Amino acid sequence: MKKIFMFLAVMGVMAFSAQNAVAQDEQAAEPTATEAAAPAAEAETLDGPEEVPMHQALKTKFIEGGAGFMALVIACLILGLALCIERILYLGFSKTNTKKLLVKIEDALKNGGVAAATDVCRNTRGPVASIFTQALLRLADGQSLEEVEKSVVSYGGVEASKMEQNLSWISLFIAIAPSLGFLGTVIGMIQAFDAIMVAGDMSPAVVAGGMKVALITTVGGLIVAVILQIFYNYILSQVEALTIDMEDASISLMDILVKYQENK
Repeated sequence: MKKIFMFLAVMGVMAFSAQNAVAQDEQAAEPTATEAAAPAAEAETLDGPEEVPMHQALKTKFIEGGAGFMALVIACLILGLALCIERILYLGFSKTNTKKLLVKIEDALKNGGVAAATDVCRNTRGPVASIFTQALLRLADGQSLEEVEKSVVSYGGVEASKMEQNLSWISLFIAIAPSLGFLGTVIGMIQAFDAIMVAGDMSPAVVAGGMKVALITTVGGLIVAVILQIFYNYILSQVEALTIDMEDASISLMDILVKYQENK
């Protein structure tokens, strides 16, 4: 439930920011042509053409690319980034100092037995602590070390699957974004040929409109795919690092439990 709330909150904030950006763009476009032409003329005569801010240029290209397809591309970016941020936060909260945890478990086993070690794991967050808790509970029930080791392997697979949740959706948005861009490209080409057919002329002015829409949608889709791919690879690296740490800590835990059983 917490993960769902976190995802919805992040997605809502990003959607609200995008809506405010569009609203500000519409308000900035309200002045009349005569009011906008005078400062532009003065700037050209004095300092040459005025430089357009980056965010304003991006808004302009968004409008020129067509609201329909560009809105779908932006939706892929917003949803993909929301999922990426949710995964990054989840993996960040899943990190545990396994060396300190193993030391605490070993001390707890020496001083208070399995029950004390179980309490230490329950009071520690992260998948490693969850796996240790299940192993110690089975040891407390009188199961053998072989059965405890099997439970460690099983719950390790479960925790690894939890860390990889929503990655398939991120990869889906990575694939969809450029596809939408290419679809906009095809439609822009169709519009260009329709304009040529209506005008009966193949002049650059007739073709430029449809070609411009085609190229802008393609660039937008590719940019979104590149951004999400960077986050996706970062998340995969974090999952791999946590999985290796989890496996190494599980081996160390089994060594501690073997020593505990021998000294018991």
